[in-house]
Amino acid sequence: RTTCLNERVLHYFSVPSDRCDPGLSLSPGRSVMAEPDYLEGDCDELIKPKKLINPVKNSRNHQDLHRELLMNQKRGLAPQNKPELQKVLEKRKREQVLKAQKEEQEAHKKRSDLEIELMKRQQKLEQLELEQQKIEEEQENTPEFVKMKSNLRRTKQETDGEERTT
Repeated sequence: RTTCLNERVLHYFSVPSDRCDPGLSLSPGRSVMAEPDYLEGDCDELIKPKKLINPVKNSRNHQDLHRELLMNQKRGLAPQNKPELQKVLEKRKREQVLKAQKEEQEAHKKRSDLEIELMKRQQKLEQLELEQQKIEEEQENTPEFVKMKSNLRRTKQETDGEERTT
């Protein structure tokens, strides 16, 4: 039983004859590494070493990826060295530069008199809308007694104005 284990270990650690230096003469079954001394004794109580299984290398995805990389290497196609995040950031930066250039071109275009007048009117309308919104917000935020007081003043002024006209 020990010899069987010894042969397996020697076979596992042995160097193939085609890889050996021609100056070195290794007899078959001899390894470059020294033989462990525990193999000579009683091996029944020893735990026999097993090769550990790498779950990553055994996964189907890893095997497919490895196969694809090998094929690309044979064809001369090098994988892109940039990570995905860097590619996305470069793409965004490129898009921002293009957008800025486009805006500059639009700004430099000569505008007609009609366009200038329309823009002025649009700005005036926007300002009026903003003012109306501010006034409405102020009216909503004012307390009820202030609103009533202003209503009383208006009615008093209206009645005073009617008496004077008659």
